Amino acid sequence: MRAVNFYVIIEKLKQENVNVGGLELTDKLSEKRYLRGKVQSAGDQANFISEGDIVYYDRHAGHEITFDGNVYQVIKTSDIVIVE
Repeated sequence: MRAVNFYVIIEKLKQENVNVGGLELTDKLSEKRYLRGKVQSAGDQANFISEGDIVYYDRHAGHEITFDGNVYQVIKTSDIVIVE
C-alpha cells in the first residue's frame, strides 16, 4: 500500500488518558482537536513528511481504510499541523 500525490497514510497512535481534578478522561471524553499518528506512507508530493514520522493531524481529516486487517487514516498533507 502506497500513498500518492499529497496524501499520507497514517496509523493512529493510542492517546494517553488525561487526569483532570482526579478524574481520568479517556479518548472519547477528552475530545482532543488533534490526533497523533505514525506515517506509514507519504505521497510523492508530500514534502517534508516521510515514512515513520510522528504527526499531529486534525481529528476530522480524511477517511479510514482497512488494509490487511489493519485500520489506517488517509489524510491530505494540509491536515497535518505538527511533525515530531
